[in-house]
Amino acid sequence: MTQLEFDIDGQVFVADLLEDEAPQSVEALRDLLPLESELMHVRWSGHATWVNIDEVDLPEIPRENHTVYPSRGDILLYPGYRNEQEILVPCGPTCFKSPAGELAGNHVARLDASREELRELEEETLQSGAKDIVIRER
Repeated sequence: MTQLEFDIDGQVFVADLLEDEAPQSVEALRDLLPLESELMHVRWSGHATWVNIDEVDLPEIPRENHTVYPSRGDILLYPGYRNEQEILVPCGPTCFKSPAGELAGNHVARLDASREELRELEEETLQSGAKDIVIRER
């Protein structure tokens, strides 16, 4: 199984790619890598963080393995059907949405992080602001 590294301010997490469940989305994500950006707290979705990739020219990606209610650590790629393109990193109870309403993102990977690690990550982005992030294939 192919994996990604999420290096967030020097703390490295590993994620398993879901190549069989979301093949076109995983391929599009791989084409972005390595991605250097900022991880921010969400505004609308609950206990989650996100990376804005609206500046990236993504190919047309179908809905595949999509969900509105991701579990903690489920990495979603949202190709911008009704809102900004983004990568969502749920850290707790999450309903993926925006001012446009509920959004369904393509579930592309599963982050190997504990409940406590994700809770701390979400809280730090809420209290202290954006964190540097590098996403790369492992």
